Amino acid sequence: MENLLKKIEELRERLLKTWRLLDIDNQKSKVKILKSEMNKTEFWNDRERAVKVGQEVEELDSEIKKWEELLKEITELEELVAVGNKEGDLSIEKEANIKYEELLKKFESLEFQVLFSGKYDESNAILSIHAGTGGVDAQDWAEILMRMFLRFAEKRKWKTEILDKNMGNEAGIKSISILITGRWAYGYLKSESGVHRLVRISPFDAEQMRHTSFALVEVIPELPETADIEIKDEDLRIDVFRSSGPGGQSVNTTDSAVRIVHKPTNITVTCQTERSQHQNKETALKILKSKLYKLQEEEKEKEEKKMRGEAQKAEWGKQIRSYVMQPYRMVKDHRTNFETSDINAVLDGELEGFMESYLRETHGA
Repeated sequence: MENLLKKIEELRERLLKTWRLLDIDNQKSKVKILKSEMNKTEFWNDRERAVKVGQEVEELDSEIKKWEELLKEITELEELVAVGNKEGDLSIEKEANIKYEELLKKFESLEFQVLFSGKYDESNAILSIHAGTGGVDAQDWAEILMRMFLRFAEKRKWKTEILDKNMGNEAGIKSISILITGRWAYGYLKSESGVHRLVRISPFDAEQMRHTSFALVEVIPELPETADIEIKDEDLRIDVFRSSGPGGQSVNTTDSAVRIVHKPTNITVTCQTERSQHQNKETALKILKSKLYKLQEEEKEKEEKKMRGEAQKAEWGKQIRSYVMQPYRMVKDHRTNFETSDINAVLDGELEGFMESYLRETHGA
């Protein structure tokens, strides 16, 4: 019992240290201020901002509650074991050990947030999927990945909005861009950037042959309005065209879809989900800003590596993860060697294990 009590005390100390690192007390003060703002009559005058503030309060509140409840449970267990230890009552030891393991797992899951140290980790994310070579199989794979990420977002109670979608000719999708709105969305999803490889017996092959398909996933943070990224008008080519849905059917009778090409970098952004050309242009510019920021960061990182004398790798073409359905079942991340045979759970949005191992690896944790 003495040893168990020591372990519970250490867990409480670890939690309080993480509490200070994440500045939970400051988050509580922030929620209090925002809630008092929400009670003012003029709060709903700016509806868009009101919705954002409401969502932020809901997410912060939920996060704070988890930490408070965990601290309460650890403290209660510590008191129970301390009394049992003092009185020499060993009858609670087995149950207390089980409870301790359960609380340790809860803590490790919450502690994961400490790994989010990037400038925009707390931001919303813009996730794009592009089918690789492989025709209908690759387009079907892109759609399977789309569902996987949408399920992951749904489980975290994040909001999703499709910004642009290019359907496949027979099945699946050629490409898609999704805005994922939620606290830490970019922090979690940035680990998914790269090439995802699928090996399976193709449902589109009459001879039931095994096929390998590839899809590229890009993840960028949605930048705040204040972000210092300058875009010159003369650097842009803006095309407008008619929005289209599956099968090329028109979903809009006006030329409201917008394609923006940034000439110096050749980055192209398309948006066609809004009803007005103005809204689509605003959204496309926001995505372009984020892509240019990501490009700047990557260039900076390359320069730093060069200065440190580190070998450069051609990362784009390198697959980050393989999903094998036949002849065996396995999902393996090639950067961390984290793997699981439960491919169905992964494709249903169970991605935390891959994300956590990636973040721990990149932070040397």
